[in-house]
Amino acid sequence: MRYENADDLKKRAEEIAKVLGMNHIDFSRVGFIRSYGSKTRGTIARCHALGKLMQKALGIKAFYAIEFLERFNKMSKEEQDKTIIHELMHIPKCFGGGFRHHDFVCEKEVNNLHRKLISKKEVKEVNENKNYFSG
Repeated sequence: MRYENADDLKKRAEEIAKVLGMNHIDFSRVGFIRSYGSKTRGTIARCHALGKLMQKALGIKAFYAIEFLERFNKMSKEEQDKTIIHELMHIPKCFGGGFRHHDFVCEKEVNNLHRKLISKKEVKEVNENKNYFSG
């Protein structure tokens, strides 16, 4: 396995979270990593959490890592955005090291948030164009 920081994906995730109002996510305590060489089939990305016991033992606050496997890079931008949304949804509002499971993080909710993201981006673009042409 080979790992590399994915600062570009972190920036994208920060923008998505801002638009969607995911203000509970402290991006200074979320790592974004690309991984290469995984034998896992079907997995695109994973959210890892540092649980309470490890936080206590290490004397640190909660930390999350979002890992993007090679398959992610081959996806369309829309599907990548949905995957980023999905992984961000795993981080609970308390940001305490816990993990939201797939009873909450499901395709229906990811699609709802993705539609919200697209809608808000379209409104922002219209407003920016209005300001550009009226100024």
